[in-house]
Amino acid sequence: MKFRIWKVMGLLGLLTTLNFNNQTEAKAAEITVETSTTLYARLDKPESVRLTAEDSGAVVAAAFKGQTCEVMETADNGWLKIKVPDGDGYIRSDSATLIEKTKEKVDESALERKEVVDYALQFVGGRYVYGGVNPNTGVDCSGFTRYVLKKSADVDLVHSARSQAGEGKIISYDQARPGDLVFYSRNGSINHVALYLGEGKVVHASTEKTGIIVTNVMYRKPVKFVSVLN
Repeated sequence: MKFRIWKVMGLLGLLTTLNFNNQTEAKAAEITVETSTTLYARLDKPESVRLTAEDSGAVVAAAFKGQTCEVMETADNGWLKIKVPDGDGYIRSDSATLIEKTKEKVDESALERKEVVDYALQFVGGRYVYGGVNPNTGVDCSGFTRYVLKKSADVDLVHSARSQAGEGKIISYDQARPGDLVFYSRNGSINHVALYLGEGKVVHASTEKTGIIVTNVMYRKPVKFVSVLN
């Protein structure tokens, strides 16, 4: 009976360990890509661009064969409103071929933050050394955030958690994004800083025993969130 109980307890311990590892698994910041589609008209023949959508409309410009113009709007009566160097005007829709062009715009801020997070995560498992400034050889909490942000985003910070808390812009937890700084205190004084990863996770040089690790942001109660990135 004791043997069976031990086996069950051991299994529960294993499941707990696996669950903890799943909870602290880090993910890179997501990149936002905005997609926009623009409609163009390529003239199949020379055409007069008119002020109004009618054959009697005043001519504001001449469009040549092969010219490509952005379409401002389409009309049910067989006309297109296009943009030309001299302004906007109308041409008959049967005089042009419509072309769709799609553009993707990457959120540059999110891209920078992803680079910061990816750079920081490579040091997970490294040593904690009080006063250390390089995660390759050993680093403390503020030395870690200072090193990561300087190398990945060219942001200069002081080697002190309390001083770093006075840098950048104060934000709320709801506003925190990957790459922001999270501060913790003891006895009313800030004594620790971590780098926010997103999804409720942080990476930080924790203690000599644990080294550089990923944990839940609420492993201790945060007292301040700061953004030093755009």
